Amino acid sequence: MSLFDADAYDPDDMMVHPRHQAMQPVLAQLIQQLRECDTVEAGVEFQRDLLERLLEVEKDRAGFKRAAKRMRSGKGPHPEAPEPQSGRDLADATTWRFEQDVCDRLARQLRSVGDALAWRVFGFHRPFILALCRNQSPGLMHGKAGLQAERERVERAFKEDGAFALLHDLTNCLRIGDITVWDGVHPPRTEEIKTNPNNTKSAQLRRINQARAAVLDGGPLPGDNASELLYDLNLPLRTHLDMLRKALERAANEGVYATDVPGSRALFVIDQYGCSQQGLSSKTFNERLQQTVDAALLRAGIAAGREDHNIHVTSLDSTARDPLRVPWANYPLQPVACARLIGDYAVATVETSGPLLTRLLQVAGLDARWGRPPGKADLQQGEVIMEIHQQEKLRTVALPGGLTMTPGWTLQMRRSELDRYLMELLRPGSWIAGIKHVLVARQAGQPWPHYRNEHEIWV
Repeated sequence: MSLFDADAYDPDDMMVHPRHQAMQPVLAQLIQQLRECDTVEAGVEFQRDLLERLLEVEKDRAGFKRAAKRMRSGKGPHPEAPEPQSGRDLADATTWRFEQDVCDRLARQLRSVGDALAWRVFGFHRPFILALCRNQSPGLMHGKAGLQAERERVERAFKEDGAFALLHDLTNCLRIGDITVWDGVHPPRTEEIKTNPNNTKSAQLRRINQARAAVLDGGPLPGDNASELLYDLNLPLRTHLDMLRKALERAANEGVYATDVPGSRALFVIDQYGCSQQGLSSKTFNERLQQTVDAALLRAGIAAGREDHNIHVTSLDSTARDPLRVPWANYPLQPVACARLIGDYAVATVETSGPLLTRLLQVAGLDARWGRPPGKADLQQGEVIMEIHQQEKLRTVALPGGLTMTPGWTLQMRRSELDRYLMELLRPGSWIAGIKHVLVARQAGQPWPHYRNEHEIWV
């Protein structure tokens, strides 16, 4: 159940739950610990700590789920059920479901730190993530039949070979294979671990090999569409993430902060701790939010036609949901700020105007056309939001009847690319240069572009 789809409780109930609040310092400590890992041994120890915390949360989740099921059937909670901490009526089945939902969110928060570990050990080289994320989300680790075999393989890699092996189920972004091993000599090797070697699935091995070939040899990405390929832009990534850092710092003190960002964007940040520190009433908060957001939209030039043409992305309840997003723990922010974003105690939203964004590209010499109809509908996964056309002006092809044709290319932009421009706050010049690079290359199929220097951006 999503935090903001809940029928049985107010979203604020989640934020004041003792378990949820207690996770904040844990996340900050884990992020700091991860950033200090500089040896294989430190990485192994960190992974053990993170795994134990996740298994503990998932064990409680399973207990609450079982209790809720028993309550719905007219029975009482089982004797081993974990103790609810919400202060709600223990005789109400929704209390136990609420506790389960809290644990669901805490498990996602811990997995987001696992995602940060994955990005770090892959050297922040996005192609590995793009290739290995292309499966369904992994299930729970608690109670998984093959977990013991995977843990034994991880420990054996370290003790026998001095290698680091990452458990994929500790993350949300690695969905193909069970572990990846770094031996310090060869490229990382993804493995499928089975308690019975004869049960190894050929389909899973094929996807592992596809992912490896996509990253190392330029082959198609895993899946049924052989036209999906990684594309090296051979360009440096440039961002405005310093503006996000400033916005979070201001919001931590003021409660609400909004600013315009170059490239027809506005950034808004709300910090619950900052709002509490300011003593903002609900009325005062809403007034301040409206004023600061309106001013930022005006400065960004995207206030007019907001209801019909503006789109946005947000950090709200997004942690460990989209494997394509860089995890918050890797953003160049203080660990406490990362933890607040992960736990939704701080929420960042970036908004733009589709038509104005199109004009930004047109000024740069690109024939861009906005593809979304007016309205408030949320962006959908895989949705084409913009098309960019390019014709070969120096070449024409003769057709029957005295007609001529000018060959051309069309680049379709989907939600994930716009999400990246907004949430990662790419500099407009860097973003536009990347689009032009893809157009000039005229790579057939569906390119998944990536920049060269992401190890300089993320931490």
